[in-house]
Amino acid sequence: QVQLVESGGGLVQPGGSLRLSCAASGLSLDNAAIGWFRQAPEKEREGISCININDGAIYYADSVKGRFTISRDGAKSTVYLQLTSLAPEDTAVYYCAATYFSRNYHSLAPSEYFFWGQGAQVTVSS
Repeated sequence: QVQLVESGGGLVQPGGSLRLSCAASGLSLDNAAIGWFRQAPEKEREGISCININDGAIYYADSVKGRFTISRDGAKSTVYLQLTSLAPEDTAVYYCAATYFSRNYHSLAPSEYFFWGQGAQVTVSS
Protein backbone atom coordinates (compact mmCIF):
# COMPACT_ATOMS: atom_id res chain seq x y z
CA GLN A 1 0.00 0.00 0.00
CA VAL A 2 1.44 3.33 -1.07
CA GLN A 3 1.52 5.97 1.62
CA LEU A 4 2.80 9.53 1.55
CA VAL A 5 2.97 11.46 4.80
CA GLU A 6 3.71 15.18 4.93
CA SER A 7 5.07 16.90 8.00
CA GLY A 8 6.67 20.18 8.95
CA GLY A 9 3.81 22.59 8.39
CA GLY A 10 2.88 25.30 10.84
CA LEU A 11 2.57 29.00 11.51
CA VAL A 12 5.40 31.26 10.41
CA GLN A 13 5.87 35.00 10.18
CA PRO A 14 6.29 36.75 6.83
CA GLY A 15 9.86 36.38 5.63
CA GLY A 16 10.31 33.18 7.59
CA SER A 17 11.15 29.65 6.52
CA LEU A 18 9.82 26.14 6.90
CA ARG A 19 10.87 22.72 5.69
CA LEU A 20 8.21 20.27 4.64
CA SER A 21 8.90 16.55 4.50
CA CYS A 22 7.19 13.88 2.43
CA ALA A 23 7.92 10.36 3.66
CA ALA A 24 7.06 7.65 1.16
CA SER A 25 6.35 4.00 1.82
CA GLY A 26 5.02 1.19 -0.32
CA LEU A 27 6.71 2.42 -3.48
CA SER A 28 10.21 2.77 -4.74
CA LEU A 29 11.32 6.34 -5.28
CA ASP A 30 14.11 5.21 -7.55
CA ASN A 31 12.05 5.71 -10.71
CA ALA A 32 9.23 7.86 -9.42
CA ALA A 33 8.46 11.54 -9.65
CA ILE A 34 7.43 13.50 -6.60
CA GLY A 35 5.51 16.71 -6.83
CA TRP A 36 4.58 19.34 -4.31
CA PHE A 37 1.26 21.11 -4.60
CA ARG A 38 -0.66 23.64 -2.58
CA GLN A 39 -4.26 24.68 -2.28
CA ALA A 40 -5.43 27.88 -0.69
CA PRO A 41 -9.07 28.37 0.36
CA GLU A 42 -11.39 28.79 -2.61
CA LYS A 43 -8.52 28.33 -5.07
CA GLU A 44 -7.54 25.47 -7.34
CA ARG A 45 -4.72 23.14 -6.41
CA GLU A 46 -1.45 24.52 -7.76
CA GLY A 47 1.61 22.50 -8.71
CA ILE A 48 4.70 24.25 -7.35
CA SER A 49 7.62 21.87 -7.73
CA CYS A 50 8.54 18.39 -8.84
CA ILE A 51 11.56 16.15 -9.02
CA ASN A 52 11.83 13.42 -11.63
CA ILE A 53 14.03 10.89 -9.91
CA ASN A 54 14.59 9.07 -13.21
CA ASP A 55 16.88 11.80 -14.43
CA GLY A 56 17.21 14.04 -11.38
CA ALA A 57 15.50 16.95 -13.10
CA ILE A 58 13.83 19.53 -10.90
CA TYR A 59 11.17 22.04 -11.83
CA TYR A 60 9.50 24.97 -10.11
CA ALA A 61 6.46 27.06 -10.79
CA ASP A 62 7.25 30.72 -11.36
CA SER A 63 5.38 31.61 -8.18
CA VAL A 64 7.98 29.88 -6.00
CA LYS A 65 11.12 29.88 -8.14
CA GLY A 66 14.06 31.22 -6.19
CA ARG A 67 12.29 30.84 -2.84
CA PHE A 68 11.48 27.13 -2.55
CA THR A 69 13.89 24.22 -2.95
CA ILE A 70 13.00 20.58 -3.50
CA SER A 71 15.42 17.84 -2.49
CA ARG A 72 15.52 14.14 -1.83
CA ASP A 73 17.06 11.85 0.75
CA GLY A 74 17.14 8.51 -1.00
CA ALA A 75 18.19 6.59 2.08
CA LYS A 76 15.12 7.78 3.94
CA SER A 77 12.69 7.66 0.99
CA THR A 78 11.87 11.24 1.81
CA VAL A 79 11.47 14.32 -0.34
CA TYR A 80 11.76 17.77 1.19
CA LEU A 81 10.50 21.18 0.23
CA GLN A 82 12.39 24.08 1.80
CA LEU A 83 10.24 27.21 1.88
CA THR A 84 11.95 30.55 2.37
CA SER A 85 10.96 34.22 2.13
CA LEU A 86 7.42 33.22 2.92
CA ALA A 87 4.59 35.67 2.33
CA PRO A 88 0.93 35.61 3.38
CA GLU A 89 -0.06 34.51 -0.12
CA ASP A 90 1.88 31.29 0.45
CA THR A 91 -0.69 30.27 3.05
CA ALA A 92 -2.23 27.00 1.90
CA VAL A 93 -2.45 23.29 2.51
CA TYR A 94 0.65 21.74 1.00
CA TYR A 95 0.50 18.26 -0.50
CA CYS A 96 3.07 15.89 -1.88
CA ALA A 97 2.16 13.41 -4.56
CA ALA A 98 3.85 10.61 -6.49
CA THR A 99 3.67 9.32 -10.01
CA TYR A 100 5.88 7.72 -12.65
CA PHE A 101 7.35 9.81 -15.43
CA SER A 102 9.72 8.79 -18.16
CA ARG A 103 13.04 10.54 -18.45
CA ASN A 104 12.97 14.08 -19.82
CA TYR A 105 9.34 14.55 -18.88
CA HIS A 106 7.78 16.56 -16.12
CA SER A 107 4.42 17.94 -15.21
CA LEU A 108 2.93 20.02 -12.43
CA ALA A 109 -0.61 19.05 -13.34
CA PRO A 110 -2.34 17.42 -10.36
CA SER A 111 -4.21 15.05 -12.68
CA GLU A 112 -0.93 13.33 -13.60
CA TYR A 113 -0.16 12.24 -10.03
CA PHE A 114 -1.68 9.06 -8.63
CA PHE A 115 -0.71 8.91 -4.97
CA TRP A 116 -1.34 11.76 -2.56
CA GLY A 117 -0.52 12.62 1.02
CA GLN A 118 -3.00 14.06 3.48
CA GLY A 119 -1.61 17.58 3.36
CA ALA A 120 0.14 19.93 5.77
CA GLN A 121 -1.14 23.38 6.66
CA VAL A 122 1.25 26.29 6.20
CA THR A 123 0.07 29.62 7.54
CA VAL A 124 2.10 32.78 7.00
CA SER A 125 0.93 35.54 9.28
CA SER A 126 2.25 38.11 11.70
